[in-house]
Amino acid sequence: MHADRYSLELWQGRVDPEMDSPRWHQRIQPLAVDSQPGVALLGFASDEGVCRNHGRVGAANGPLAMRKALANLAWHRQGPAYDAGDVLCADGDLASAQARLGQNVCALLDAGHLPIVLGGGHEMAFGSWLGIAEHLTGCSSKMAAPRIGIINFDAHFDLRDPAHAHSSGTPFAQIAEQCAARGWPFVYACLGVSRASNTRALFQRAAELNVLVREDREIRETSLERLGAELQAFIAGCDAIYLTIDIDVLPACEAPGVSAPAARGVPLALLEPLLETVRDSGKLRLADLAELNPSHDIDSRTARVAARLIHLLTLTH
Repeated sequence: MHADRYSLELWQGRVDPEMDSPRWHQRIQPLAVDSQPGVALLGFASDEGVCRNHGRVGAANGPLAMRKALANLAWHRQGPAYDAGDVLCADGDLASAQARLGQNVCALLDAGHLPIVLGGGHEMAFGSWLGIAEHLTGCSSKMAAPRIGIINFDAHFDLRDPAHAHSSGTPFAQIAEQCAARGWPFVYACLGVSRASNTRALFQRAAELNVLVREDREIRETSLERLGAELQAFIAGCDAIYLTIDIDVLPACEAPGVSAPAARGVPLALLEPLLETVRDSGKLRLADLAELNPSHDIDSRTARVAARLIHLLTLTH
């Protein structure tokens, strides 16, 4: 694999005097060809899709902010973790950047790593999916029509018509088109959807594509057990899971630094148990976090939330 940029100097932080007190900055390693399988962080430094979707630009700096926030968190992993660098989209050529992201994700999966892609606008999802699709069709099992379950925690469907322009609002519609062209099933769950932020046309498109939809107002403390069971049933019907988190699924008070802050959102305390269900399923092969915009963050709240989510997802891998 080949990234466009490396920023290993960001991995700095506190060093504690007590024994057995490592933090992420003391354990993260640069990715090498002979690295043992572990968690691999790969940045997608792009907000080209956000710009095309008329959102607040700035997410291109999200990967750096996530690393900086993660660096000082306590280390509780057993396996290794690597920094695989960043894929850039500095020239406006989004399709090329997504293709390079897919190539890098595929290479990480081929090497046995769990890739976690740091965004960047949610246009990253199409590149992430290209990577897992290439991996599953090229690996030893050579799945002819893999059931790649996409679990998206997001206030938005991102199913806008890609015929007009590819953007941060179109990645899952693009994936649906790719699945149709390949004769693959499109298996998509979107949790945390805001009815106020998605038009009737988008809800109709989700229905036509048989998307599992759960709105933000449906995710409550009393519904977590039922939602967890629904996620488990969804996962059971899939060969592999691609988890994607648009940080704007969280309330604006918890995640102000995003392209489109949520008036309601799904609080972190409710999001984490559902993410643990996905993490512990045994089928998670790829995850990404989208839409962190440091330009609009307050006291690094959003970056800290993103770092905590990465920490949670990597505890058992």
